[in-house]
Amino acid sequence: MKRHIFFIIFLACFGTSFSQADKVADQDSQPMIDVEFVNWVDRVDSLVNIHFYYRPDTLVYGEIHRDSIIRELPDSIYRERIAAIHSPVELSYNDQVRRNLDFYIKRAYRQIPRLLALSSYYFPMFEEIFDQYGLPYELKYLAVIESALNPEAVSRVGATGLWQFMYATGKMQGLEINSYVDERRDPIASTHAACQFLQSLYGVYDDWMLVLAAYNCGPGNVNRAIIRAGGKDNFWDIYHYLPRETRNYVPAFITVNYIFEYYDQHGFVAEEIDLFGLVDTVHINHDMHFDQIAACVNISKEDLRFLNPQYKRDLIPAKNKTRHLILPVEIIADFVQIEDSIHLYKDSIYLNPAKIAYSPTASSAGTYPAASQPAGTKSLTYTIKPGDAIGLIASWYDVGLSELKAWNGLYSNTIRAGAKLTIYVPAAKAASYEMVDKMSKAAKQKREGVHPETGKALPEPLDPNYEYYTVRSGDNPWIIAQKYPGINANDILTLNGIKSASSLKVGQKLKIRKKN
Repeated sequence: MKRHIFFIIFLACFGTSFSQADKVADQDSQPMIDVEFVNWVDRVDSLVNIHFYYRPDTLVYGEIHRDSIIRELPDSIYRERIAAIHSPVELSYNDQVRRNLDFYIKRAYRQIPRLLALSSYYFPMFEEIFDQYGLPYELKYLAVIESALNPEAVSRVGATGLWQFMYATGKMQGLEINSYVDERRDPIASTHAACQFLQSLYGVYDDWMLVLAAYNCGPGNVNRAIIRAGGKDNFWDIYHYLPRETRNYVPAFITVNYIFEYYDQHGFVAEEIDLFGLVDTVHINHDMHFDQIAACVNISKEDLRFLNPQYKRDLIPAKNKTRHLILPVEIIADFVQIEDSIHLYKDSIYLNPAKIAYSPTASSAGTYPAASQPAGTKSLTYTIKPGDAIGLIASWYDVGLSELKAWNGLYSNTIRAGAKLTIYVPAAKAASYEMVDKMSKAAKQKREGVHPETGKALPEPLDPNYEYYTVRSGDNPWIIAQKYPGINANDILTLNGIKSASSLKVGQKLKIRKKN
């Protein structure tokens, strides 16, 4: 064993303070299999709120079909199948594993199809990162136990993300956590952190079963259990000296290995989810809002949130630090081509700190008292349609997103089709906005100057009486003016109604002068 006695004694006394141990429930609590079941099922069920889930009227495993699931087999079959799984992690079968198999297959059978579907997105990502660290691929199943593959999962004590890092542990592993970014929710960054943590634990214990236990309850609890067991360092020998949740943790890991290896032998199939194909990463070097991206390229804000859950307020704060953004590969070329224009699209609204909503934790109702009607405005009502996003609605009425949410007492950006929103517009212009509620989405996008299918900004109609110049990357008004004798930068800005040179967009058509 790669341990020294003084290090063991130190960790036994102090190790819990810098570990994941705060996740472990009180030893005197109710049986953890019941508490764990409720929490774990809640995490899986919360995934149905993600818009890409396909939820048919009759679920794959509704009450009608529950008898088609093979939910119990003899011990001999379980033992034989687990023994046949090739893994560097010791996978044994005993009463504790059987109890967990009953828990997952008998009681959580509705959740398994969702996990199978999500695994097709997350597991290849995990395995690629595990390969970089030389770790067993089977460790990917820890994320199933920890978060039910939900990157936005938060435990009752604050552990967050796919790998359920506590705040202190996440910071210790180098993850960024602040008002706008939480890398515990970043599938890539958090998996690297989990690998580093697991690798460091293996350097101490040289035994994957003990590493799993230490990941759950902290090395301090594991080392105390070893001491209480008289120095024995086999997981099953120290089993009764571990916190209750950790006693379930390793058997649950073995169980999840079994389920993903033999799910089809029990009649399970993956739930139908409209997941992404290939995705890739682009780097961002200036602030950008999800609403800007969704308005200019063919991707919804909801998809951006799923692919990039680390950005807590739909804002990529890249002014002083390069950030990464995951996108479907089919739209990356479009994104890169017009990235400068995306950054400048309604930047006075989306990138204005005074207008970026800071949403406190939502109440159970998700609302707070609505703001009063501003003077000089008329109240309009908009009925939310399927596919609408609150940011789009704000743009259709030329109001700020934070204002729209304040008027309707909304904490979050979540809206439901059929609900009604109150919108205040200038009384003098009310007639031009009254028709919006009855327009198709395509018509509303076109009215906003956005192509209804591609999501790209539509070019403004050109005045045939003027000469025009198309803005290129690196241009500014002074550079452009040098191309036209007798024209200066201020002439160009004034003629085009531009207040700031920084607001020029690549591809923008600028009036230069009247034709002779």
